[in-house]
Amino acid sequence: MALLVATTAAAADKEIATDDLQRSLRLDTYRILGDSGAGRGENIYFFKCWMCHNQYAKSAPLLKDLYQRKNLVGGASVNDDTVSAKIKEGGPGMPAFKHSLSDSDVADLQAYFHSGKCCADGENPPLNPAYRAETQKWPVQSGLTGGATGVVRIKSGDSPEGIAVQIVAPSGVRTTVYTNAAGKFEFPRMQAGSYTLRIATPVPFRPFRRDAVSIDGDTKLDDIVLERVANSDNLPASPELESQLSSAEILWNLPGTAEEKATLQKNCSGCHSWQQIFRSRYDEHGWSLIVDRMMHFSGTAIAVRNRAMSDPDPEYTLLVKWLSRIRGPNAQDAPLRVFPRPRGQATRVVVTEFELPRQLLMLHDAALDPQGNVWYTSHKTRYVGKMDPKTGIFTDYTLPMTPGVMPGSHHAKFDKNGIAWISENWAHQLNRLDPKTGDVKQVRIESKTPLNAPSFGNFTLDADGFVWDARANRIVKMDPDTGKVLKEWPLQANSSYDNTISYDGKFWGGSGPANWGNTVEMLEIETGKILNLNSGSHMMTAKRGGFDPSGNTWWGGADGALIELNAKEQRIDEHWPPIAPHPYTDFYEAMPDKNGEIWAGVLHGRQMLRYNPKTDHWVAYQMPEPLSYDRRTVIDTSTKPATVWYVDYNGYLVRVQPLE
Repeated sequence: MALLVATTAAAADKEIATDDLQRSLRLDTYRILGDSGAGRGENIYFFKCWMCHNQYAKSAPLLKDLYQRKNLVGGASVNDDTVSAKIKEGGPGMPAFKHSLSDSDVADLQAYFHSGKCCADGENPPLNPAYRAETQKWPVQSGLTGGATGVVRIKSGDSPEGIAVQIVAPSGVRTTVYTNAAGKFEFPRMQAGSYTLRIATPVPFRPFRRDAVSIDGDTKLDDIVLERVANSDNLPASPELESQLSSAEILWNLPGTAEEKATLQKNCSGCHSWQQIFRSRYDEHGWSLIVDRMMHFSGTAIAVRNRAMSDPDPEYTLLVKWLSRIRGPNAQDAPLRVFPRPRGQATRVVVTEFELPRQLLMLHDAALDPQGNVWYTSHKTRYVGKMDPKTGIFTDYTLPMTPGVMPGSHHAKFDKNGIAWISENWAHQLNRLDPKTGDVKQVRIESKTPLNAPSFGNFTLDADGFVWDARANRIVKMDPDTGKVLKEWPLQANSSYDNTISYDGKFWGGSGPANWGNTVEMLEIETGKILNLNSGSHMMTAKRGGFDPSGNTWWGGADGALIELNAKEQRIDEHWPPIAPHPYTDFYEAMPDKNGEIWAGVLHGRQMLRYNPKTDHWVAYQMPEPLSYDRRTVIDTSTKPATVWYVDYNGYLVRVQPLE
């Protein structure tokens, strides 16, 4: 194809305050659906209003057709002025948003209400403007080297190692490589054409971007010259710079005691990124309502209190006081500091990011089907789908809506016939989806938990296609076509958060409960012998994981370790990164591959960790965005080295390809 003429370096390198391609900044400023108007209002509503004002909640009214009503709940007539005042000032059961939302934010919310599209019901999630893989067809590279090369230079003389250099294809697919100690970088060989060249999350340097850069084979790119934001490591406390920091970096920068920060980590360990907390400003009344809703109610959608207001809760009180101090209306932010960039082997990686067709999906799990397609599940919508990694094009499927129940899928597994089995956490259902026809069959799974509260998420399949789950103090083997329990075994804990079957099919493994538990278990299926181990007073919190080829289970620990149940020695081993990627490391899962290496995304950081237990060797690969919100890693060991996939909860699919 004809190559577009590249802009000159001088014109393309002009200073810009922010790079509009920085995904984390668009997330933090509620612009993933548009820069203003009803689209942006929907974005704001989803993050600021939906938790209480949804059709499944029991504590606040649904705001659909708000402007067709005569009066607000408090009695005031409905018009733009009264609605704006209510949003800003709040009420006895509603936080005041005047310190978190600007006048333009409120105007965009009102535009969404006026549009008649309220209220983010999960049935028709909005289209993603950044998804262009179908309209701008562009092959996705499969190799790791042989493409465009270049050099990063830093005016101040800082080391140029570990800079994330990214090119964006016309399809929207982003490919990132990292500079070596000399500042050199090399991309994989790609389709000849015109790309955008940029530095992904450049802090502590100024943004850098060149549009319409012509690349053909091993094109030598003009040098990239970076300038520091400040003359020292203390950076201005600006929202634009803070958006380039991971949740853990922000927490590290905030004032507070070790107890205050550990309490946040414990109680906010897996539902969303901490950026959603730290980018907000509320008075103490507002924070008390928000923390109460998050800590003392059951489930995501239904607002059913599971702890009496009169019950003393020291951790709740501590969090409210701390957040009111460090993110109150008058809190003054100190200068920011950033964690070091990757070095050495950690720079030997290619990271590719894929846009999805829709937004506000709240992605949960990734899965690989027998054809090599990568699947996603959506935690708050009826959508699931697959992507062809050769093209970046998605095929979406919809699961049938269950009346009165919030849509949302959790885990996905494929049986030997290529059929997808997908759990619905809120509807307590198992879905059988035939990818060839799109036909879906739903099976209700027995549960004592009310609908719209979480249940039946992390099932697994054995080689024969039977379903395994562990809740209500029992391990069960079920018929997937009927949901009927075929056999059960007692479980010492009230539940296991995850379920896994060994390679040889002889053992089931389970982790601790979804809350801060400290157990791991293993069942010898034929004999019924159960090994239950407990870490005692230390809350290791084993969450999700799997078996390694040696028959041991591995779990991500919310307290910062990779947890191994050593089957031969019958003990718990906690593997801590020798030099942690950052303080406040925590994991949602740890996934062994068929080679015996362990992979784990740092939940509130920006790293994908790779650990070799045989050599005790760790590598921390850094992601281009300040996020690695990974709830399920899937690993393709047919490539050498292995290829790692995950869906980031914040709305995109990631491929990690080490070079060695």
